[in-house]
Amino acid sequence: MNTPNDQAEQHIGETKGLPNHAHDLVHDLGSRLDALWRYDQYIANADQAGVPDSKQFWQELKTQETKNIDRLKELIRQRVKDGSF
Repeated sequence: MNTPNDQAEQHIGETKGLPNHAHDLVHDLGSRLDALWRYDQYIANADQAGVPDSKQFWQELKTQETKNIDRLKELIRQRVKDGSF
């Protein structure tokens, strides 16, 4: 027997704006863009604190994250082009 709560929630998730694989790409891109934005502050904080090894660490992560973002953007372009987005 369905409870009123079960009935209210039975259709959650039925409508998808994108296929799961496309949503995953977009969702992860957003998360990585947020991280990239924060790295600038982390770099500035380490610089202000006078800890060059921490500053270098954040700069390296920023460089790697930029590459990851570029790759994700390329994958999204490919999915749009092949119609699977």
